[in-house]
Amino acid sequence: MIEVAKRLNHVEEYYFSKKLREVAFLKSQGKPIINLGIGSPDLTPPFKATMLLKDSLDEEGASQYQSYKGLPELREAIADFYSTRYKVNLSGQTEVLPLMGSKEGIMHISLAFLNKGDKVLIPNPGYPTYAAVTKLVEAKPVFYDLNEENNWLPDFVALERMNLTKVKIMWINYPHMPTGTNAPNKFYDEVIAFGKRHNILIVNDNPYSFVLNKKPISIMRYNNAKDVCLELNSLSKTFNMAGWRVGMLVGDFKYIDAVLKVKSNMDSGMFYGIQKGAIEALQCSDMWFVSLNSVYELRRELIWQLADALNCTYDKDTTGLFVWAKVPPLLKSEEFTDLVLKEYAIFLAPGTVFGSNGEGYVRFSLCAPEEIIKEAIARVK
Repeated sequence: MIEVAKRLNHVEEYYFSKKLREVAFLKSQGKPIINLGIGSPDLTPPFKATMLLKDSLDEEGASQYQSYKGLPELREAIADFYSTRYKVNLSGQTEVLPLMGSKEGIMHISLAFLNKGDKVLIPNPGYPTYAAVTKLVEAKPVFYDLNEENNWLPDFVALERMNLTKVKIMWINYPHMPTGTNAPNKFYDEVIAFGKRHNILIVNDNPYSFVLNKKPISIMRYNNAKDVCLELNSLSKTFNMAGWRVGMLVGDFKYIDAVLKVKSNMDSGMFYGIQKGAIEALQCSDMWFVSLNSVYELRRELIWQLADALNCTYDKDTTGLFVWAKVPPLLKSEEFTDLVLKEYAIFLAPGTVFGSNGEGYVRFSLCAPEEIIKEAIARVK
C-alpha cells in the first residue's frame, strides 16, 4: 500500500463516523437501537424552499457550474437575514460568502490563515473538527478550558497568562455545543478586545442560535468585531436543511477575500437549485421559528425525563439541539454510555468526544420524534 501522508498520523476518523457503524451493525443484528447521540435534524425543511428547489431544476443553466461566491441574490438574502434577525448590517457583495455547509468553512479558514507551526486556541469541550482541521493543516491546537464552574465560558485571566506566541486563530462557539450555554454581552466585548490586543482572528461558529433561543446573537453586532472576527453560520439546524449543505461566512471583505482564494480552488460552486431553495428559507417568517421551537420544547421536556430516569443532572437554562448532562457519581462518560447502549439499546454521546473537560458528562440529542424518546424513557423505567 502507498504510505499515507504524515498529517494523518495525528488525526483519527471522526468519532460519530466510527460509532454509527457500530450502531448500524447492532441494528443489523436485530438490536432495536434508539439513536439520541447525533444532532441531525429529522424535521422537514420549509415547504416553499423544497418547492423552489424542485421548480428550479427546469431553469436554463440550472445544471451548469455556478459562481464560487454563490448567486448574488443568495448573498443578498444572507445579508438581509443578518439585518432582520441579528440587527447586523453586511454588504452582500463583499462581506458574505456562501459555503457548502459551515463545516467546510473551518477547513477553508484554516488554510487561508494558518502556516505550519502556527497555533490555534480551541475550546475544551468543543466541536472536535476544530482540532482535527488544525492538525490537518499542520498547525498546533492549544486547548483552553471551559468548565461548569465558569458556566462554560473562557477565563480571560487564564488566557492572558498563556503563551500566545504564534497564536493566529481562536475558535469560539456560542450558543455552545455541546453544553448549550449562551454567552452574555460582556463576553463578546472581552473576546473582541482579546483578539485585537494579541492580533488573533476570532472565529465564532454560530449554527445553533435559533434553536430554543429567544435572543439570537451574532458577534458581528459588537463594536470593532469586523476588525478581528469572522462568523460561520448554517441553514442545517435553523431550517432542517443539514443534507443540503448550505452555510455562510460573514465578516470584513479582506478576510472573506482570503477565504475565497482557498474556496475557489476547492469546489466549483453550489448547485443552483439548492441556492434557490436557500434563498426562500432565509425569508421565512417568525412563525417558522415559533413552530420549530415548539417541537423542540416538547422533546426537551421528554429528554429531561429520560435524563432523570438515568440519574443524570442538567441545567435547564440552556439552548440548542442538545441536553448536556452530568452522569451519576463514580461513573466515567464512556462507561456510562456503553452501559446505556448495552442495557437499554440507547445510544448517547459521551462528553469525552468533545474534549477532556467533557469527562463525567453525556450529550442527549433532541433530533428524534417524541414517540421515540418516550420509548427510551419506557425502557429505562
